[in-house]
Amino acid sequence: MTEFGAPAARTKPSVKPARPFFSSGPCAKPPGWSADKLATASLGRSHRSKIGKARLERAIALTRAVLRVPDTHRIAIVPGSDTGAYEMAMWTMLGARPVTALAWESFGEGWVTDAVKQLKLNPTILRADYGALPDLGAVDWGHDVLFTWNGTTSGVRVPNGDWIAADREGLSFADATSAVFAYDLPWDKLDVTTFSWQKVLGGEGAHGVLILGPRAVERLEGYTPAWPLPKIFRLTKGGKLVEGVFAGETINTPSMLAVEDVIFALEWAEGLGGLDALIARSDANTAALDAIVDARDWLGHLAANPATRSKTSVCLTVAGADAALIKKLAGLLEAEGAAFDIAGYRDAPPGLRIWCGATVDTADVEALGPWLDWAYAQARGG
Repeated sequence: MTEFGAPAARTKPSVKPARPFFSSGPCAKPPGWSADKLATASLGRSHRSKIGKARLERAIALTRAVLRVPDTHRIAIVPGSDTGAYEMAMWTMLGARPVTALAWESFGEGWVTDAVKQLKLNPTILRADYGALPDLGAVDWGHDVLFTWNGTTSGVRVPNGDWIAADREGLSFADATSAVFAYDLPWDKLDVTTFSWQKVLGGEGAHGVLILGPRAVERLEGYTPAWPLPKIFRLTKGGKLVEGVFAGETINTPSMLAVEDVIFALEWAEGLGGLDALIARSDANTAALDAIVDARDWLGHLAANPATRSKTSVCLTVAGADAALIKKLAGLLEAEGAAFDIAGYRDAPPGLRIWCGATVDTADVEALGPWLDWAYAQARGG
């Protein structure tokens, strides 16, 4: 075990992570990325031009292929990042049935706020503290159910999809923004799935992806919510799904540069071997970080149960830490160019959050350990 104050910890390490990008969003770019490698023919063109629409369709097709999304599910690129995609689903589909909302970190709490204060749905709320999950067995699947697959700010995830009833009457709404491309999601259990490009793919922010299963489409076509919908949320016209939205005809103007950026990331993923290769990279990174934590008395996991511990946004406890110490520790590492953006989320208990998604290289995670020792010693006055 490495103890605070040991002589080795006071010596600045000689080897830095080659790519010290450990932010949990926007995340590290894929290895080998550079701006001059992006296709540019669509830039400066209308997204409704032949080439613009073709590139949007390419992004959707690659998403389907890499994630192994079945043909029964539709995929759309929508505005507002993951938040926009999830709120689009909530505003257009909720209200037809009772609602249960699960919250064990800040983004899940955000969906609770929307359901309670904005849509005024009086949902059943199942909560847990940071580091834990609510009782998944208590979920009533006669309700529409809101949850995050991987809690980005707590490092806690659902273990699998077994808790989602196959014969559910309600819809499952999965905010999967830091889960897709790192887990093999059970699409037959997911009626609504949302994510953004800025997480496991290392893409740019501002755009969301909305994936709808057939039961969600049925809801959209058979239900009209009681509240007005802004234009950017409208997925139906005359009681029918606007199919063009799921074929690259975006509701508002997308950034074609961001589209080209995510196409690069998706083609990189496909070239690696697709989803299995991405999962293997994330698994290797989390194993490397686990080894660092296991070797140090002063580090721990906020998520105590390994079965529900994130393998992307890994949240760590730090012995004796308060917000000021974490800020100082993270600042020292940033100043040295050894690790960027690893302070825990502002609403979470003081600690570290280290991204271990597929675009991070395992060697960089391994190189981080001695730097954490050094920064902790320095921050504590060593």
